[in-house]
Amino acid sequence: MCYIMDVVDVLVLGFANLVAEAISMGFGDFVSASSEKDVIIEERRVTEWDVMNHRDNEQTKLVRHYQALGMDYNDATMVVDIFTKYNDILVDQRMVADKGMLPSDQEVKPWKNGICTFASFMLFGSTPLLSFIILIPFTDSDTVKLVSACFVSALALALLGVAKAKIAGQNIMFSVTITLFSGALAAVVAYLVGWSLKHVAGLEG
Repeated sequence: MCYIMDVVDVLVLGFANLVAEAISMGFGDFVSASSEKDVIIEERRVTEWDVMNHRDNEQTKLVRHYQALGMDYNDATMVVDIFTKYNDILVDQRMVADKGMLPSDQEVKPWKNGICTFASFMLFGSTPLLSFIILIPFTDSDTVKLVSACFVSALALALLGVAKAKIAGQNIMFSVTITLFSGALAAVVAYLVGWSLKHVAGLEG
């Protein structure tokens, strides 16, 4: 038995999948940011205890760390001696030197990260579906709708690449090319998986 999905089926499944993935991405970003923040806070608590109870040993480790970076012993000792006047700074420096962790930014809210990721995914992910909807009253050609959706998707990816280049200070053409390539690769893989499952399930026809 062969079942051919109509336009409404495609749009319903497309938007349902988009919302589900956006929620998954947003929640994943929230959990990741929350976990990272919790780990940093816990490690800082441990480091703070070490500094308070083994101060001389922690200072010696910090001096050796600066020496390993190429700093003269006397200069390293002078810098660490200055840090010992400010307990929070000393703890932060030990965190960086020993664990490679920067101090936790208290202004960062994990839930904001999650919402931002969700909104961004919905915004850019909905562009091909919206172009598909807009063209429904004007053409019945699935080919035209597909080409238009691909074009709009490429445009959205290009804008994303430009934004990434501006934020990261990268070359715009390189960033756009990488973003377009990543999007094209994902689209090809998704198409091939769908095509394969269609034939495995015997839905061709």
